[in-house]
Amino acid sequence: MALKLYLISDFNLDTLGHCLANDQSAPQLSVSSAPFGQVLPPLLTLSDCQAADFVVVWTSPEAIIPSFAESFNYKSIDEDQLISEVQQFAELLRKAHKRCQAMFVVSWTIPHFRRGNGILSLKQQGTRRLLLKMNLQLADELADCGNVYLLDGQRWMEAVGKYSYSPKLWYMTKTPFHADLCRRAARELKAAIAAVRGESKKLVILDLDNTLWGGVVADVGWENLRLGGHDYLGEAFLDFQKALKALRNRGIVLAVASKNDESIALEAISKHPEMVLRVEDFAAWRINWNDKAANIAEIAAELNLGLQSAIFIDDNRGERDRVREALPEVYVPEWPDDKTLFASQLMELDCFDAAYSTAEDASRTSMYAAERQREFSRKAACSVEEWLISLQTEVTVEEACEANRVRVLQLLNKTNQMNLSTRRLSDHELQVWLQPANRKLWAFRVKDKFGDSGVTGILSLEMEAGSARIIDFVLSCRLIGHKVENAMVAFAVEYCMAVRLKQLHARYIPTGKNKPCLSFWMSSGFSQNESENRFTWQLCDPYPFPKGIRVSPPHAYGSLVRSPQQLSVQAERASLPVANN
Repeated sequence: MALKLYLISDFNLDTLGHCLANDQSAPQLSVSSAPFGQVLPPLLTLSDCQAADFVVVWTSPEAIIPSFAESFNYKSIDEDQLISEVQQFAELLRKAHKRCQAMFVVSWTIPHFRRGNGILSLKQQGTRRLLLKMNLQLADELADCGNVYLLDGQRWMEAVGKYSYSPKLWYMTKTPFHADLCRRAARELKAAIAAVRGESKKLVILDLDNTLWGGVVADVGWENLRLGGHDYLGEAFLDFQKALKALRNRGIVLAVASKNDESIALEAISKHPEMVLRVEDFAAWRINWNDKAANIAEIAAELNLGLQSAIFIDDNRGERDRVREALPEVYVPEWPDDKTLFASQLMELDCFDAAYSTAEDASRTSMYAAERQREFSRKAACSVEEWLISLQTEVTVEEACEANRVRVLQLLNKTNQMNLSTRRLSDHELQVWLQPANRKLWAFRVKDKFGDSGVTGILSLEMEAGSARIIDFVLSCRLIGHKVENAMVAFAVEYCMAVRLKQLHARYIPTGKNKPCLSFWMSSGFSQNESENRFTWQLCDPYPFPKGIRVSPPHAYGSLVRSPQQLSVQAERASLPVANN
């Protein structure tokens, strides 16, 4: 089903609309536009009547900010007035953004042929300086709007070149931009929408020889690889590794699929003095003589990531074609023959764009390393129960708050396997949902003796008429089977018993990816209504906490042991009847 996109602009955006609607790449879009030349009325009246999932606002600075238009006439500008006009425009955006999943605002640009004040353009009252100041002010004003994204229009102009603006098209159709610029904008907007929808790539799988370094290590030895040093190709490979390291620091997982002798390849990674990437930077590797497509599938399975999350980079065209054919879900970009272009090609990819970043993202590779240690300990244990107890797992429960807001949204919108309802919400939609007193949401932070996994689970409740329903039950796939899911349910049961409810329900909504969640609930001990995928626990009985897991309740919740008077007050605040003993 196509997503609905609404375009608002003070100029003609029909060409952009056609580029977006006719582009067959995902996501598919249904595009509509506000009346020509109108910006303020559509923003003021933006509502559910447009039924838009996403909104794009692209304006000319001289049309929206009257003071800036005066700078084109070389008049003295009151900069306080200019900033005030930017703030007024930002306030309109702040009011309108709550009526869509996400709003994309394109930063203000002016044509290259507007030299303005020439060498004085970045001096006081200079046109370019004023434009920079306006864009920075707009970015600051919108910084706390979680679903508003200011897109860098200037970078689009630079990518297309001096002919991004078209005076002829402006006079003929009131379209200021060349078609190439509109195509670029369409590509950037699709990448932005994919990022907001959590569809960015999470895993880069790399070849080694003539990809990560120059030369075939088995032939020349690690000492003679072209990497770093006073060699232009060596410097190019070094910069490529630095760019990959930067991705790794952002939370993108790195892995290796190479036809090579494993011991020789790992020796090169460990011993070459110019290597930026070391063994610990890779979450997994398959270094052997097997089919690369099969190796890539194994890596994705080991890391518990879908193939659609992976990108494969190899200098060999035959290997790229093979993976494209065997694994169409994996993104395999065309790769330049010129090794000096590797770093720039990587940095230009838009598939890594993300709408938010969390501490869990930044530490993802170390989490996979910890998971390998857990797997080694599991194989050494005599039983699964013994292994789980040996992990010394600690679960800390936190109420939804500003500190965990981004991570909660990330789990809610990106987790598929252990997800009860697969409900997707924007930041604003979640805040609105949480406003009634009879709704609760908790985040579950997990750590064990091997490391801290961060916030990896969420559970939300809706309470009414003596019962509660679990709305969201989400757990990161890395922790499935660690009994954390049982601890989450036990916490929910104990909370519901503390506020004197009678029943706790969970309704499983099937998707193509959440069967592990159904398997858990079928083995949870809850009674099951198969026709409705509904699971129920009678709250006259406690739910057992799993052995070996210590659960710390949220500070806002405190002790679960309360007096009848306290329970009555809490139930009254939640508009709930207190059950009789």
